[in-house]
Amino acid sequence: MNVYCSPDCYLERSDWWKAVSADDRCSLTIIESYETGVKTMKLWAGRFSKEIDKKTNDFNSSISFDSRMYREDIQGSIAHAIMIGECGIIDKSESEAIVSGLEKILADIDSGKLVIDPNAEDIHTFIEGELTQRLGQTGKRLHTARSRNDQVAVDIRLYLKKEVRNIQKMVKELIAVICSKAEQYSTAVMPGYTHLQRAQPITFGHHLMAYAEMLLRDLHRLECAFDHMDEMPLGSGALATTTYPIDRTITASILGFAGISQNSLDGVSDRDFCMELASVLSIIMVHLSRFSEEMIMWCSWEFKFVELDDAFSTGSSIMPQKKNPDIAELVRGKSGRVFGDLMTLLTVMKGIALAYNKDMQEDKEAIFDAVDTVKMCLTAFTPMLDTMRVIPENMRKAAANGFINATDCADYLVKKGLPFRDAYKATGTLVALCIEKGTTLEELPIDEYKKICDVFDEGVYEAISLENCVNGRNVLGGPAAENVKAQAERVKKIIE
Repeated sequence: MNVYCSPDCYLERSDWWKAVSADDRCSLTIIESYETGVKTMKLWAGRFSKEIDKKTNDFNSSISFDSRMYREDIQGSIAHAIMIGECGIIDKSESEAIVSGLEKILADIDSGKLVIDPNAEDIHTFIEGELTQRLGQTGKRLHTARSRNDQVAVDIRLYLKKEVRNIQKMVKELIAVICSKAEQYSTAVMPGYTHLQRAQPITFGHHLMAYAEMLLRDLHRLECAFDHMDEMPLGSGALATTTYPIDRTITASILGFAGISQNSLDGVSDRDFCMELASVLSIIMVHLSRFSEEMIMWCSWEFKFVELDDAFSTGSSIMPQKKNPDIAELVRGKSGRVFGDLMTLLTVMKGIALAYNKDMQEDKEAIFDAVDTVKMCLTAFTPMLDTMRVIPENMRKAAANGFINATDCADYLVKKGLPFRDAYKATGTLVALCIEKGTTLEELPIDEYKKICDVFDEGVYEAISLENCVNGRNVLGGPAAENVKAQAERVKKIIE
């Protein structure tokens, strides 16, 4: 029977055991899986006299999801090895050998030469075990003055810092597309809605820029989450630091952390940054879901304000006329998944006494899923919006038929000296008349206006022109075309 020893190295069972030194046999528990023929080394041997039950081992293992942090685990280990070498805790030559060994392991994993063992307990065990197989006794010195508790804490912070930057970049790309579309359609009049009822005239560009503002806040929240995870916990040990004379500033500097955790209990047990990031990602999904809902409505025949590109639509298996907005619907649906990840993290952490508890292993699957889902949604949503065809004439028609210039009609009378409540009543009567005659305020003859209120004159048509109604709202934050363009320019400068 052949067993795994190291990449490209297979030994007979008896030869493999002979190859392990007496020290290794004392410090490592070797568990053999007869189903796979894989040897797995446990870092916590010594206290236990029996092999762990296979089903228990599978239940306890986290390699299936924490293996994605292999790069961060090696980065953290390299920084730790350099530090304990510079502090004289291990010999400098051994520190250099460990660093070189870790760099080669990273290169081998990146190239595919080294495959991460799915039977390892976690990524930390796998990499340290591989290092020990390559360097022998020297490899076993890596874990001096360190615990897996502060090791995993630094790994996940490093990983999430990288992912926050990736997500920020993707959000900025979406904002850039929104700004481009908004500038293009800064004069395209459409109905603004309240209660999903046509309310007042705005432009499509103005509507789009509302989402740009939401996403700008998301960028700020992501930055705050980044700042809160930018503290290095290495050196906290299991919970009470170490008696070795370590220098935490060295590792923090190498790893690029802005600061160092100030309490060792908090250093290993803090997952606030995971919950905070999941919260931010949930809010991003709220915004994407709201946007998706509107796009789904806009591309329906009832609205037909936009048409999605064929590349971002699907058809029906039975109805040949259908063009379904599946991408938008999936984004809307996946929001619930991210909300669930946030709830998982909150629930896991709410009842844990200090410091580290195994429950905290559940943080990774939840936060990783939230990160993956948001990235997937942004990857699909941004080009869907970018390639969407806008139909301004349908928006304009909906605006005209919705009497959304009624407020402007009332304001016209107020400016003529009529009290607002009288103006409001007169305009309401005109709207009812238009509905009865099947016409609009813009098309209603001036004689009909004068029958309701003799204050009206020909100037009312200029006052209720939809374009004038929009561009007259040039207050900061309003829908006037000049405002939309200025807002888009401002936002582009921010994301640049």
